[in-house]
Amino acid sequence: MTLEFMITALIIVATPGTGALYTIATGLCEGPRRSVIAAFGCTLGIVPHMAAALTGLAAVLHGSPMAFNLLKLCGVAYLSYMAYGLIVSRASAPAATDAGNGLTGMAIVIKAILINLLNPKLSLFFLAFLPQFIDAAAPDALGLMIEASLVFMALTFVVFALYGISAASIRSRVIARPAIATWINRTLGIALLAMATKLAMEQR
Repeated sequence: MTLEFMITALIIVATPGTGALYTIATGLCEGPRRSVIAAFGCTLGIVPHMAAALTGLAAVLHGSPMAFNLLKLCGVAYLSYMAYGLIVSRASAPAATDAGNGLTGMAIVIKAILINLLNPKLSLFFLAFLPQFIDAAAPDALGLMIEASLVFMALTFVVFALYGISAASIRSRVIARPAIATWINRTLGIALLAMATKLAMEQR
């Protein structure tokens, strides 16, 4: 991979989005170990979009307003649901451990996957972004696309895990003060709601 691709991909990954917000929220509420699980789930959520771009399905999605809008509305509904849960929640003051609040690792992964899976812009992103760094005439163009996609996923996991672990590092101070924890939850919820609104306004 070229240095230009690595820098561009890192900038895109490091720009906070819904997946990063979810990982940060998990770090604050569940601790460092589960924030890494959330980062892993967000990374897995990229796989269907990568596969769609590699097989041409993203082009079909781009060309079908109905398919695009259906997937977009599902994403908006799910983000709004998660935002509502954070906004109305009231934090208590549990012990500052990594035991979490009852969510299983699988539940965290599924939530994280859905956040990225229901974002149609990711498929279009792969369709528009990766080809800029791949020579379509190269005999191993497909292999290079897969390699670039895997690098992008690895960067996503590392950056999101760092976000989550950093958030978890202040968890003990946050959960010791329920008012602060509640305020943070509501702030994250409002941010997710803003992203849901932005997604709702997106055009192909």
